[in-house]
Amino acid sequence: MNYLAVGIGGMIGSLLRYGCNVLLSNILTPFPMGTLFVNLVGCFLLGWFTKAFMEKNILPTYISTGIGTGLIGSFTTFSTFSVEMVQLIQDGFLVYAFIYLFVSFFGGLLFAYFGYIVSDKKVVST
Repeated sequence: MNYLAVGIGGMIGSLLRYGCNVLLSNILTPFPMGTLFVNLVGCFLLGWFTKAFMEKNILPTYISTGIGTGLIGSFTTFSTFSVEMVQLIQDGFLVYAFIYLFVSFFGGLLFAYFGYIVSDKKVVST
């Protein structure tokens, strides 16, 4: 069941990533805004999901695996980040490459942390 859940989640996550890249591809060209966006959002979502659901065993294991590994894992992409870094460097965009590296690494950690923090907040209903 885990394999099926990861496969379905992976299909959805990769389609969402592709859609985000298409929508954001013309912003700050040649800066890879689409990949940066999906990786930062993915870090936040995985941090939030891990703290809010996985650590508390709220969902069945196959659902948690399908969402965490499948959907969020395929939504984010380290390989595309790496290739885009190489392309920026080879094309002489060293400042963009440094910004991309810095924001991806430290922003990813910060967004994952924010996901953890947000998952601890209680929603107040009136």
